[in-house]
Amino acid sequence: MILSRYAMPSSLRAGKLTHEGDPMTYAQPDQRINKFASDLVLWIARHWVAIFTALWGVYWLLPLLAPVFMHLGLTAPARLIYYIYSFFCHQLPDHSYFFFSHSHEAAPSTAELVAGGMPEGLSLLQVRRFIGNPEVGYKAAVCQRDVAIYGAIFLASFSYGLLRRRIRGIHWKLFLLLALPMAIDGGVQLIGLRESNWLLRTITGALFGVGAIWFLYPFIQTSMDEVIRNEQQLNAPHEMKQDLRKPLESSSEI
Repeated sequence: MILSRYAMPSSLRAGKLTHEGDPMTYAQPDQRINKFASDLVLWIARHWVAIFTALWGVYWLLPLLAPVFMHLGLTAPARLIYYIYSFFCHQLPDHSYFFFSHSHEAAPSTAELVAGGMPEGLSLLQVRRFIGNPEVGYKAAVCQRDVAIYGAIFLASFSYGLLRRRIRGIHWKLFLLLALPMAIDGGVQLIGLRESNWLLRTITGALFGVGAIWFLYPFIQTSMDEVIRNEQQLNAPHEMKQDLRKPLESSSEI
């Protein structure tokens, strides 16, 4: 017997099947979207450290790839990297690491750069555009301090994923103590009292990067734990919701 659309029971028109009195509902598109969104949020909340670490690793390695590309003759991708990072760093040659130099000098002074082919008498904006040449090598796309900061952030982010269940983080006073050397070194250089060097820039930048991660990441972890708890409460059966209100030890994974 063929049922017309108007003779069909309302439960079937709504997308439901009835079997021995128990309604079975087909998953509606909006339900599938909601489930996908919830699963995605939970996945990010559980793996945020791994995501952040990977992003920091890419952000740190790209400036180091620029001189590699220049050395290999791949100037288009190299110049694109230099251009992108020019918005985030001063890129001054005498504050940068150089790679593939004939003199094997990784941190050349202004005099060495001029001797190697950098034009003299350039303005600050013109000097920062000097990428290098086969004689002095090619500079990283960020300065020495930034290389240290981003490298330390990447390594500290990785270590946080391994140690966060045993080390809760650092106090804000310790973070300030770790940031202070960079502030002093950069400050006295900025006002012209003294010129820093590659070693001080590297050490102070690394201290700041490690301190920033171990101070800020625990706050992000707390927020992600709250996201996990809320999502689980929304998706869990009613009788399980009371148990999920208890504090999470740490349900996230690296």
